[in-house]
Amino acid sequence: MVARLFERIPIGGLSLPNRIVIAPMCQYSAKDGQMTDWHLMHLGQLAISGAGVLTIEAAAVLPEGRITYADVGLYDDASEAAMARVLAAVRQWSDIPVAIQLAHAGRKASTAKPWDGGAQIAPDATNGWQTVAPSALPFLAADNAPAALDDGGLERIRAAFADATTRAARLGIDAIQLHAAHGYLLHQFLSPLSNRRDDDYGGSLENRMRFPLEIFDIVRNAFAAHGPVTVRVSGTDWVEGGWSIEETVIFAQALEARGCAAINVSSGGLHPAQQIALSPGYQVPLARTVKDAVTMPVIAVGLITDPIEAEAIIANGDADAVAIARAALYDPRWPWHAAATLGATIAVPPQYERSEPREHRGLYAPRRP
Repeated sequence: MVARLFERIPIGGLSLPNRIVIAPMCQYSAKDGQMTDWHLMHLGQLAISGAGVLTIEAAAVLPEGRITYADVGLYDDASEAAMARVLAAVRQWSDIPVAIQLAHAGRKASTAKPWDGGAQIAPDATNGWQTVAPSALPFLAADNAPAALDDGGLERIRAAFADATTRAARLGIDAIQLHAAHGYLLHQFLSPLSNRRDDDYGGSLENRMRFPLEIFDIVRNAFAAHGPVTVRVSGTDWVEGGWSIEETVIFAQALEARGCAAINVSSGGLHPAQQIALSPGYQVPLARTVKDAVTMPVIAVGLITDPIEAEAIIANGDADAVAIARAALYDPRWPWHAAATLGATIAVPPQYERSEPREHRGLYAPRRP
């Protein structure tokens, strides 16, 4: 019997060879929004990982939408050209489907790199800028408060997502994931903890969902002829009175009705008071709750590191696919090793065929003529 993890899965019109998703992982190694040789090395190794799809890290749709000054962007000709160079090199040696996560960090923007402490950089300091958000509420009390978005600001962001989508289509990207999780801008609109607006974009759940759904519609309409659009959500804020799994279900159903091809269920990141009990697969129950309420594929993510656990998530019907991030950084051949553990086969580059372990003869799938 074929391991469920290595069954094909359709995501919209895109057919993935297995149910392992390489999640987007910020590298904080761009220059002025432009990918560098680091990204070529990073994405190049993951492109031959054997996963079903490779997702490019969060690409900001505006310079002020970057988390750090060293984040990747897709907002001008220079950032598009830099990404095109990296993609050309990757595609020369791999046919893995490539997705991209489009994002805006909102009030969690203008920070130092994680290894430099990750603190917010003041607007008047080098590498800093004024952040924006649904409401003028900072993430941390010590942070500079974001500017509350007015009608002009909202329209600028709508236009930026449309422009980034056009650029992604021009690059031949296979799928787009909208980032509506981890406390970034679209999540900030969803959560009552960060959205205190008194207009049509705040207050009721319907109003708080309005702007994220507008952005989804804009991106999907611009990308429909090129590939599927998916969304990453935080299933809960892990804070009393915050965004909840019940609201996530309603949001997921609204997305599905608009043509969302899949939903990736993560959690947290919105508020510093979050209380999370970390353990392997701790977010899987959130994915299962959403899966029980929608028909589109649901992707589970979060401390999924063991192939047997990943197989159980699929076999038990908790999710339709699993996304790995830090596990892939630690072990860029995680899908190879998962296939060996589960008795599956996996395609590898011909340059590496002679590496097949003696104890796993038949692990590498025969190449097509």
